[in-house]
Formats: sequence, structure tokens, C-alpha cells
Amino acid sequence: MADPNGASPLKRQSARLTEGDDRAPARAMLRAIGFTREDLAKPLIGVGHSWIETMPCNYNHRRLGEKVKAGIRAAGGTPMEFNTIAVSDGVSMGTEGMKASLVSREVIADSIELVARGHLFDGLVLIVGCDKTIPAAVMALARLNLPGLALYSGTIGPGRHRGRDITLQEVFEAVGAYSAGKITHAELREVEENACPGAGACGGQFTANTMATAIEFLGISPAGANDVPALDPRKEQVACQAGELVMQLVAKDVRPRQIITRAALENAIASVAATGGSTNGVLHLLAIAREAGVPLTIDDFDRVASRTPVVASLKPGGEYVAKDLHDAGGIPLVIRRLAEGGLIDGTAATVDGRTLTQVGESAVETPGQKVVTLLSAPLKATGGLAILRGNLAPEGCVVKLAGHERLMHRGPACVFDSEEAAFAAVQARQIKVGDVVVIRYEGPVGGPGMREMLGVTGALVGEGLGDAVALITDGRFSGATHGLMVGHVAPEAARGGPIAALRDGDTVVIDVEKRQLNVELPEGELSRRLSDWRPPAPHYATGVFAKYAALVSSASEGAVTRPPR
Repeated sequence: MADPNGASPLKRQSARLTEGDDRAPARAMLRAIGFTREDLAKPLIGVGHSWIETMPCNYNHRRLGEKVKAGIRAAGGTPMEFNTIAVSDGVSMGTEGMKASLVSREVIADSIELVARGHLFDGLVLIVGCDKTIPAAVMALARLNLPGLALYSGTIGPGRHRGRDITLQEVFEAVGAYSAGKITHAELREVEENACPGAGACGGQFTANTMATAIEFLGISPAGANDVPALDPRKEQVACQAGELVMQLVAKDVRPRQIITRAALENAIASVAATGGSTNGVLHLLAIAREAGVPLTIDDFDRVASRTPVVASLKPGGEYVAKDLHDAGGIPLVIRRLAEGGLIDGTAATVDGRTLTQVGESAVETPGQKVVTLLSAPLKATGGLAILRGNLAPEGCVVKLAGHERLMHRGPACVFDSEEAAFAAVQARQIKVGDVVVIRYEGPVGGPGMREMLGVTGALVGEGLGDAVALITDGRFSGATHGLMVGHVAPEAARGGPIAALRDGDTVVIDVEKRQLNVELPEGELSRRLSDWRPPAPHYATGVFAKYAALVSSASEGAVTRPPR
């Protein structure tokens, strides 16, 4: 029933902001920027995005924001646009700036929460692009539990180099190839200039596209919307439809925590496994689960991945890029494949009102497509990641399985206390066949910020060592990483984890089949070494990094910030 003053009954939150004689000052402020009395009588819908001029990933957000707002207006709401920050992994990779990336996830989630709470929105549409904006937006939706959804702004198109598609991954690997004398400086420059042709997030199944896939499986994104590329003309259409859809969610009072269930989170994990996606999906889905109040542990990822085959041939482990997946039938086609095998819970709800099974049934598969395989002929029998434990990782760690065939490595440790030191050693050709490169003090606290190591891993692959060495770290890997790489080692070195006790020459054993990461040392030797260990001085005494290091949890818990105990 309508308010006698004309306000919509759907203003469940915003009526406290705009209705009544005592709210005249607030209305006066809003009139100053063009809102009318009629506008303010409608539900107020926040349209958040992270447009920024530091990367291509989010460069289309303002344009998409206008389309979302048009959809909201057409469906009877009043949109209010706001923005938050973003940090580019691809640009900052290999520098101190990369420490800001994971930290930004918490800042983005906090800032969305603050604006929504401060302005009493009735609903939210959050436009997301680069890696951390995606989980951050869903974390904020789960915290706020307001009717809302997340819309991925889309993948970049592939670059072309000498007749083949390339992505940012090939640029990092070209740096290693140039360092090894395998390509000329002119070819390195050619790869650089052709890899990224326009707006959109990195084109392989790296972290952005992994998480865009995961949140569509999670049901919190409109089905079929996320895989539409950034510069595809249809992207504006799906943005408008997202604006219309949020008004349906507001009308029906559908809340994110009704969507983000345990079953939905396991569906999202299955999507990471089935597409050979980024190990960062582990961190981010753990964080989303925490905000939604759903119990989830890293061991759940191993259980789900073990039963889920890889059915999408996507870079870095496969042949194709995200645009190819869209052309083949999109994320709904992957949903259909997994639903056919009973590998996901098809009864899980989505924001557009359909079940996940119904979404899969709606997929239109392109005849002859080669991106998504049949379940009877998967690319790998089990998913693209596994969780290991052992005397080096009592709380667990994550190994990426897509993109290589090795399940065992035993070799001497080459220990580095920073990414820069490891990269310098790789560039100086000091890493040899069989080595286990150890990069520590790069965890959530130690970095702080848990840097990705694509500079190092890309250089190793470029030098031809990708299939001959292994790498372990308490930091992270980019979704573009391939080779036998173990990340998220917990406890981290800065918190006295066993990785802090490793020394050059120690024999490290990675045994994926046994789910083990160990160092071969006499009984009690690790404990003896750790008894003499003292934590290093923090890199930052003040500011956002210091606050983050003081509040962040272990990688095994999603590296989320929490109130001090």
C-alpha cells in the first residue's frame, strides 16, 4: 500500500533518509544535484563501480553505469551512482605496488558497505572488473544483505601476435624469454604492443574471469551476463537489464544471503575447478563465505575439485581465451555440462529467479565449438587445484594443477625472503633444473598483502624452466601462472610458520597425489630451528599496510580482516 505522501512502500531503508518533514534538509541537499520530489519518493538504488584510469579492466564502468541507471529508472527506481577504488595486478606486478592489490579487496568491500549504510539504499547493483573488485563487491552484498547483484564489466579481447591469440600472460613470459636470449628486444616490444587491444579485464581464465564465472555459478550475477566481453555491443544491453532486475529483487525482497548458500558456494568452487581457474578463487570464496555466515574451509575445495573434471580449455592451462568461451556458449554452457553429470546442485537459486539447472538448459551451444568438452572426454579427470598439507604447511596450501602434468617434485630449496630477490636470481640464471624456488615473507602479514608472483613464474616459464622446477610461497600466484606452483602456504613465515625455517639445500617434496608438502629433515630439526626464529620488523609501521597486517587472518581463512582480539 502506497504511503499517503506518495512514497513507495519499497523504500524499506531509504524512507528514513528522505521521508517526513524533519528530512527536509536531506531532500534539499539532494535537490541540489537534480533529484526531484518524485525521484526521492522511489526506492533508492546504489550503482557502485570502480572506474579508474590505471588499467583497462574497469575502463568501461562509467558507460555501463549509465545503462544500469537507465534500467533502474525504467523499472521504477531512482539510481544513485558512486565509485570505489581498484588496484591493477597486471600493472603493479613485480613491484611494491602489488602489495596493495589484496589489501584493496578489503578497502573496496568496506567502502561499498559504508556508502550503502550511510545513504540507506534499498538495493544495489555493483559493477565489477579487475580481480579484487569482484569478491569485494560480493563480500559487501553479503554483509549488507540488501537486495542486489554484481555485474562483471567483461573480458578484454585477445591480442594477436604472429597469427595467434595472446594475453598479458605472454608478455610476462616474453620477458623471461628475452632475458634468456630466446627472443629479440624487437619481438618483446611487439608482444607488449599487441597483447591488450582495449578495455576489459585480462583475457584468459585468470583471476578476473575465474571470479566472474564463480559468481555467476554462485547465482549473485545475472546468468549469461558476465561472459559478454567488455566491448561487445550487447554489454550495454545486459547492463540495462541488470538495472531492471534489481528492481525485481527489491520488489520481492530477495536478499543475497538467500542466494549465497553452502550449495551455491560449492557450485562456485566447482566452476573454478572445471575451468582450470585461478587459485585466488580459494581466498576469495572463503572470504565471501565468511561474510555470508556460511561455514567453508580450504578442505572443501579439495573435495569438490577432486570430483570435478576440467571441461573448459582456457588459458593459461588450455588453448582459448574468455571471449572464445562466450562465443562457444558462455558460462551457461559450463553450467549445463556440470549439471548433466550431477556435479553441481542444480536446484540452487539465482538472482534472475531461475535455478542453476534452468540456466544451463538455456545455454545455446555453438555447433563445432572446441572450448567446452563433453563430460565423457574431459581435459582432466579432476579439477584444476588441490589442497596440500605437511610439515611445511600444517594449515594447508594450494597447488594449481591446470597447465602442467607433474604431480611430484623432489629437489633442493633455493630460499628467498622477498619476490625481488627471487626475480633477480631468475634473471641472473641462478635457478637450475630440479630446484624448488621458495619465496617467503610475502604472506598476508609478511608482505603485507600477499603479492602474486607472476613476474617470477612468467620468467621461469620464459626461460624454459617451467616444467623443470617447482615454486612454493606464502604469497599468491596470478591466475595466469602455470607450472608446478604451490601458494598460500600457511602458517606464513612472518607468523613463524615452518617455511620460515627452510634453508638453501633442504630437500623439499611436493606430492600432489598424497596431498603432501614436506621438507626432509631429521625429527625435531624444524622445531629446533624455529626456536631460534624471531619475527622480522614489519615493513610498514603506519598507514593502511600496517593496519592490514594487524587485522588480517591467515590465507587458510581467506586472508580477511577482522576486529582485533
